[in-house]
Amino acid sequence: MNLRIGQGYDIHRLVRDRKFILGGVEIPSALGCDAHSDGDVLIHAIIDALLGAVSLGDIGSHFPPSDSRWKDADSSGLLRHVMGLLRDRGWEPVNLDTTVILETPRLRPHIDDIRLSLSRMTGIPFDAVSVKAKTKEKQDAVGEGRAVEALAAVLVTGN
Repeated sequence: MNLRIGQGYDIHRLVRDRKFILGGVEIPSALGCDAHSDGDVLIHAIIDALLGAVSLGDIGSHFPPSDSRWKDADSSGLLRHVMGLLRDRGWEPVNLDTTVILETPRLRPHIDDIRLSLSRMTGIPFDAVSVKAKTKEKQDAVGEGRAVEALAAVLVTGN
């Protein structure tokens, strides 16, 4: 059995008049992510972690923002596409550990919905999907409520 670890990171500015989607779940918020796609910062970090684990580049090489096909794209669909790429090459994710960093909205009430959404998209068992929420204690753009960050680590197995 071959094991590999991947890590991913993403950040997006927060703006008015955009939905706030996290892990495929719409979260009630006055602000959403400014992005070429739907701006799901968590899924973007997960995609980078998965691609990195199997040396397939990064999200920008597969879904460049310069390509109009990805304008307002559903990040859940992008993740499903990446899962297909991994499986076509004999890789399967084992577990996923993520952290979302933002001041508001509070994510605690939504964590299990996000975990379930990610479990369904990746095929990783619910009890092997972790989503943690942190703040920046009012420091930098994230701490001032102007941005959101996400980190992801994934273990994959293959032959």
